[in-house]
Amino acid sequence: MGKYENLAKDIVKNIGGKENVVSLTHCITRLRFKLKDEGKAKDDIIKNMDGVVTVMKSGGQYQVVIGNHVPEVYADVMPLLNLTEDKAEEVVEQKKGNPLNRLIDVLSGIFQPILGIMAACGMVKGLNVLFVAMNLYPETTGVYQILNAIGDGLFTFLPLFLGYTAAKKFGLKPMLGLVIGAILCYPAIQADALAASGDALYTLFQGTIFESKVYIEFLGIPIIGMNYTSTVIPVIFVVYFASKCEKFFSKWIPDLVKFFFVPMLTLLVAIPVGFIIIGPIATFGSNLIAEFVMNIRDFSPMLAGAIVGLTWQILVIFGLHWGFIPVYINNIVTMGYDNVMMPFFACTFATSAVVLAIFFKTKNRKLKEMALPNFISGIFGVTEPAIYGITLPLKKPFIISCIAGGIGGGFYGAFNFRKFSMGGMGIFEFPAMIEPDGGFGNLIVAVTGVVITMIIAFVATMILYHDKEETVEGQGKDQEVDKESIQQTKEENKNEKDSMVQKYSIVSPIKGDILKLEKMQDAAFASGVLGKGVAILPTEGKVYAPVDGEISALFPTLHAIGIKADNGAEVLIHVGLNTVQLEGKGFEAKIKQGDRIRQGQLLLEFDKEMIEQAGYCMETPIIISNTDTFLDVVETEAQSVNVGEPLLTVLK
Repeated sequence: MGKYENLAKDIVKNIGGKENVVSLTHCITRLRFKLKDEGKAKDDIIKNMDGVVTVMKSGGQYQVVIGNHVPEVYADVMPLLNLTEDKAEEVVEQKKGNPLNRLIDVLSGIFQPILGIMAACGMVKGLNVLFVAMNLYPETTGVYQILNAIGDGLFTFLPLFLGYTAAKKFGLKPMLGLVIGAILCYPAIQADALAASGDALYTLFQGTIFESKVYIEFLGIPIIGMNYTSTVIPVIFVVYFASKCEKFFSKWIPDLVKFFFVPMLTLLVAIPVGFIIIGPIATFGSNLIAEFVMNIRDFSPMLAGAIVGLTWQILVIFGLHWGFIPVYINNIVTMGYDNVMMPFFACTFATSAVVLAIFFKTKNRKLKEMALPNFISGIFGVTEPAIYGITLPLKKPFIISCIAGGIGGGFYGAFNFRKFSMGGMGIFEFPAMIEPDGGFGNLIVAVTGVVITMIIAFVATMILYHDKEETVEGQGKDQEVDKESIQQTKEENKNEKDSMVQKYSIVSPIKGDILKLEKMQDAAFASGVLGKGVAILPTEGKVYAPVDGEISALFPTLHAIGIKADNGAEVLIHVGLNTVQLEGKGFEAKIKQGDRIRQGQLLLEFDKEMIEQAGYCMETPIIISNTDTFLDVVETEAQSVNVGEPLLTVLK
């Protein structure tokens, strides 16, 4: 085991144990589990682990967002799961969820294992073009030929790799998928080779967009000449069909001869069907898709680019961007470039610029510490840590980054921004944007778009962003408590208004014992990143208003209340830890969101005994979520407190 051994053990334990795991893969920032029962996973506990950014559920996957060191965490998790290849292949049979989720799960499972290699090879290819354009060496040298082989090798024989990964996804023997990919790439069967060998026998679909020459037949059935090297769609469909054939033959072939008869019969059926029906239809279909999206783009390139740039980060959050990756790859391998999906390139730098602006603008030490490494990570093309850790929780920065990405995407659409090969991420994608003839016009568009996007995102964030943590949601009725103490507090606040430093007292909303915030079990509250304050261990199940103000938020499960006080403080009361999982059971709100409240008014009742018996910790933080707008927040030195007694002092 490695440096993340403890984190790996905690993750496995809280996703329901190894018995609950069907398969595990990872991408650049996420562990992607396929679980038997997602309900067994303890989302809140996993989210609050040191080393975990957040948890997402999408495309039939339980995704634990780790960050840039996910490969190391993955390496430590895998030995704990005892997964075998046979068990991994059983994933296909568990087809749960809606069709869109299943489609995204299939696409991500097929492409994820090779994306890093594709990016590496594409980067080499782009750099090779750059070096030739810079006259560092000519195309006739051995250096160019070797680097070109590195850059082109994977893409030329892409069906082999996709055949292997698709086979694992569809439950076919992986080596059989690899063989199918190799057969599709067999040189003598390609349309160009057939055309060079002699004249066509005849032409099918003459006069249509599907016009195809036939050079050979199979038992009298025409084989439409196609070039399958570098293609994406045909091999996936052929492998899927082969997986069905294999299951059929495995059911009927005797075990004694199953070892070689099943793969032989699978190939004898799947390959002819693939060349006669599946391959041509898939190729025609992919060409139609490419033409369709190009027609949409032709209507308004700027609008199309703006839509891609505006929505891309939202798609990434839910994992829906995987549905568009095949379009992007298909465009590159069929047309030699992609200009449909590439406007998403602006989004990476929009997020990076927003995070950089927050670094300069925030006074929150924890946020500042997170911002700079996430900016660097974003520049290199990995934005998930910035999205989940900073922009999305703060909301407004996320909206700014989406809008800036949309503007950059619109610019790219208007100037026909293209990418000519798969390669790199972030700034490492630039070499792939050099035109094949060595021209730099497209690269200039790429750099200009990045500059425009980053300036807009940076300036907008500097102007519009202010340190202000999000509150949670709240609901109720009037009830007075400890009027003498409350009146004394109000008088103290009033007397301070004329002094140079104003002080406001926040009284206790709950009766109980006081716990220092940093000693809480919840890492997020204990770190102070959500705001300063204290925690209370309640001795009774009632929550009263600690200030005059308005209920700004009430969580649907009633476990947390946000209050905007008349003195400007934003108070968050969170009853217990992870009590959101009770879904409101044991809670009764006496107010509703938007209500005006008076200090001492009963806001909420909760069944303390029931919550504890259910296994939940009753540590209840009371924090000032907009701490950074004040000079300081000072907590009481008392060890216990009654409702209405001073709890926090806010200095302004």
